[in-house]
Amino acid sequence: MRVVMFGYQTWGHRTLQALLDSEHEVVLVVTHPKSDHVYERIWSDSVADLAEKHGVPVLLRSRPGDDELLQTLKDAEPDIIVANNWRTWLPEEIFDLPPHGTLNIHDSLLPSYAGFSPLIWALINGEQRVGVTAHRMDAELDMGDILLQRAVPVGPADTATDLFHRTVDLIGPVVRESLDLIASGKAEWIAQDRSRSSFFHKRSLEDSRIDWTWPAEDLERLVRAQSDPYPNAFTHHRGERLRIVKAAVSQGRYGGTPGRIFIREGDGIVIVAGAGARSGRLPGLLVQRVRTEDGTEYPATEYFRTMGGYLTARP
Repeated sequence: MRVVMFGYQTWGHRTLQALLDSEHEVVLVVTHPKSDHVYERIWSDSVADLAEKHGVPVLLRSRPGDDELLQTLKDAEPDIIVANNWRTWLPEEIFDLPPHGTLNIHDSLLPSYAGFSPLIWALINGEQRVGVTAHRMDAELDMGDILLQRAVPVGPADTATDLFHRTVDLIGPVVRESLDLIASGKAEWIAQDRSRSSFFHKRSLEDSRIDWTWPAEDLERLVRAQSDPYPNAFTHHRGERLRIVKAAVSQGRYGGTPGRIFIREGDGIVIVAGAGARSGRLPGLLVQRVRTEDGTEYPATEYFRTMGGYLTARP
């Protein structure tokens, strides 16, 4: 088949590489210009560079829909469009242009976690599995019929970085198998169960701010979900931002006011956590490693020399 690829960052790069390695012909690539957005500088393998290396024409667009792009797509005469990590809505005149429409590759197990940053949100929410879905694009974002899904388990110590590496390795096989099914006429499309749908927004700095009224179990997952190279979960200590790099749920149960720097336990310092912490029946967050704004990282037991005082959401 003749394939046009829409994509960006490492997800798009892996998709394009799979297409280039297949028996299908990539006739055009559309990708976004480089961005300074903090989440778009992560996993930023260049789709444009890979396409140009293989002599594939490239168009750079922040958003689709202009006359030049549409005409170029028509001239390319694709049998199918394949998209992965295209950051804006594609209009119907594009996604329905080829005979086989547009196959979108999304890094969640749809219908759950449609939208943005699905791995991070899934880890924060304690999901047991994450994965990749190949589905037909329609007018509703990430809501089209599903062709293929592949999943991996989430371990108790996994970070978002671990899950990224595990799921990005699924992209190539999913793309190749999906195109083989479509080209052979064996594709079976399954409508999404809308009653199970969930849709998440893009992450921003505010989403990494620690709220000490969250239960310790939720905060521990937030720390793992904001692992390097993602912006770390952060709090404030004595008016300065402090990043929490590693944490666990405390063994003991501690009462008091959320955010209180309380006591040493093992290799960390317990911070009182949870809206019900005054009962004394909740574990705290055992902070093990922290990073200051100048980039210096400390064991929590060295950074917190004395107990008392509070970690706060804002200065």
